Amino acid sequence: MNVIHLEKNITSKKQEKQEEEFEINIRPHNFDEFVGQSLLKKNLKILIEAAKKRKEMPEHIILYGPAGLGKTTLAGIIAKNLQGKLKITSGPAIEKSGDIAALLTNLEQGDVLFIDEIHRLRTNLEEMLFSAMEDFAIDLMMGKGAGAKSMRLSLPPFTLIGATTKIGSLSSPLRDRFGFLGKLNLYENEEIEKISLRSAKILDIAIDQKANQLLAKCSRKTPRITNRLIKRLRDFAHHKNSPKITLPIAQEALKNLGIDEIGLDENDRKFLKTIIEKFAGGPVGLSTISVALNEDKETIEELIEPFLIQEGFLKRTSQGRVTCAKAFNYLNLPLPVNQKSLF
Repeated sequence: MNVIHLEKNITSKKQEKQEEEFEINIRPHNFDEFVGQSLLKKNLKILIEAAKKRKEMPEHIILYGPAGLGKTTLAGIIAKNLQGKLKITSGPAIEKSGDIAALLTNLEQGDVLFIDEIHRLRTNLEEMLFSAMEDFAIDLMMGKGAGAKSMRLSLPPFTLIGATTKIGSLSSPLRDRFGFLGKLNLYENEEIEKISLRSAKILDIAIDQKANQLLAKCSRKTPRITNRLIKRLRDFAHHKNSPKITLPIAQEALKNLGIDEIGLDENDRKFLKTIIEKFAGGPVGLSTISVALNEDKETIEELIEPFLIQEGFLKRTSQGRVTCAKAFNYLNLPLPVNQKSLF
């Protein structure tokens, strides 16, 4: 399998290279092992089984939703069900038309091509995918200038799976060429508990029920964060010469990591305090916050804000970002008079 893959905090949904081997080992290998996303799994099974009966490849698939929910894992399960190879790349890694041509011409019949962050694929490169997706063929230009000729090259049937956290950023022509759009939702705490128990077993460490419940609450409803935290809790257990992760060990570990009982970390608290203390709780524009925090806008939008919005700490309005009453209560700060009309 070919994998092309801010200073990161522990609750970041972004995957680092050193995590790849761990995630490969801990990743579910079939739909039964994959916890959660029941409706999506059911529809994917139908798509795959129906295609097999017709002796065809399934339609091209878009998987979208927040980072860390299992889009890459599902792509691997789909490829395994189709008995094909999974070829992995990402939108930013594809820089020129030759990159796409190389990816496509190296595919074999039944393979699955997975493009992560497909919304970041350059618009001028999308057109090369269109004929490949529709006709299983690509047009290559041979030579330069007046003597250049176009040559059409046939491709074996394959399925393209695109993953994105920003479905609205896909161009309409590209989005319309995917026959199946599947959304991954944030997980319930009960599902996260099942995932952490499975991961703990693979890591050969026991975990108490109460410790596991606390871990689930701190995982921001995201399996990637769950798996990252379970490794750190295992380290603390081994440091304490304990054969299991107990509630006191989990509490001490999370405190040392700067994570509270609802999953907020130092970056979240700094973000909220900045809006409240420097901008009276908002509204304030994203660019202004980015400068104040010395953090890029994409990191704020994709890695910090979603959980705060979902948990009711923050609102995005037409005028800018506004901290909610819950944020003031959380930080034990009085709600400014000018904010009260916003809630």
